[in-house]
Amino acid sequence: MKTKAVRLYGAGDLRLEEFDLPEMKDDEILVKVVSDSVCMSTHKCAILGQEHKRVPPDVAHHPTIMGHEMAGDIIAVGAKYAGQYHAGTKFTLQPALNYKGTMWSPGYSYPYFGGNATYNIIPQEVMELGCFLEYKGRAYFEASLAEPMSCSIGAFHAAYHTRMGDYHHIMGIKEGGKLAIVAGAGPMGLGALDYAISCDRRPSLVLVADIDAVRLKRAEEIFAKKAAQNGVKVIFADTSKMGNPADELLKLSDGGFDDVLVFAPVAAVAELGNAILGRDGCMNFFAGPIDKAFGAKINLYDVHYNSTHLMGTTGGNTEDMIESLRLTAAEQIDPAVMITHVGGLDSAAETILNLPHIPGGKKLVYNHISMPMYAIDDFESLSKEDARFGELHEIVKAHNGLWCAQAEEYLLSHWN
Repeated sequence: MKTKAVRLYGAGDLRLEEFDLPEMKDDEILVKVVSDSVCMSTHKCAILGQEHKRVPPDVAHHPTIMGHEMAGDIIAVGAKYAGQYHAGTKFTLQPALNYKGTMWSPGYSYPYFGGNATYNIIPQEVMELGCFLEYKGRAYFEASLAEPMSCSIGAFHAAYHTRMGDYHHIMGIKEGGKLAIVAGAGPMGLGALDYAISCDRRPSLVLVADIDAVRLKRAEEIFAKKAAQNGVKVIFADTSKMGNPADELLKLSDGGFDDVLVFAPVAAVAELGNAILGRDGCMNFFAGPIDKAFGAKINLYDVHYNSTHLMGTTGGNTEDMIESLRLTAAEQIDPAVMITHVGGLDSAAETILNLPHIPGGKKLVYNHISMPMYAIDDFESLSKEDARFGELHEIVKAHNGLWCAQAEEYLLSHWN
């Protein structure tokens, strides 16, 4: 079977190519990949090429397929897994395989396995590790976005706290505590906010701090009502307008935050997150830098005398992924809050390479259509040239301006 895929040949070298997949083995699964959401980690991989720790050194001669936030349909199941998985059902997967001590992962390391492709061969280690997951929901994009949502969920689970004189770690964010999401109006921050006000271990206060007034306004429009209904107070703060952000945020928290998530790999942002920690506060430096020598000033006095903690998580695990899928299916969280752009496979390479310079949130790629990467907010103006965008605009307008299953179904049936 032929597949069309965006392949990595080296730093900054992505190519959309069609080629043959090998014959599926008895311990493999053949899938049709319908959607893949673009992760900032994929951009870092494309920029670094073979210097990335997950990319094979011979990638110039054995290119790998990009993308790891994928969802689609199972086409055929090898004999080994015939009773466990079934053709015709939707799938998604947990890409952080960590198989036998390697760092290989789809979207970085495999020649026939990645999200920016029309068809894939799923290797046996994915099933062996329990990372291949059937999805019973309606929309493919929800399954794609289960992976980035699981990363935020994992950050909540990995937080820890202690009691005075007791050094046993109490895992998870502090229930009923104060949570700050710094640089939090981007896609991952919005996912974290949705989880914070929806999960079973809710804080009483969530601060969303950012320097982008437009993104903050959108976040407030999406979440203000839901937060109030769930009994969580949310403050949206534009730190670009503050003379001393740390002091002003500390006042909003009445003495410091129990948990802080930092969503931008910027020294000043990390230092702000560290400065607003309260006693026994836990800061998760979530955003991964490209620079291996990246650093920031950390208050070690507070580490010693106020028991503050610094940690980082790079993704979720399979349990986090399953929780994400469960909450989405139950309509307790809505991954669509992260999406601001959609496009076809022919837009994927350019989007990956230029991701930091494209405003908005998550970019969603549908692999079996041809379409530039368009902002959802532009559908109305695009309808002047193409009536199909008018239909899409009306659909998302009826869903609070958010991408939805109905919009996905319309897109897949009206583009090719």
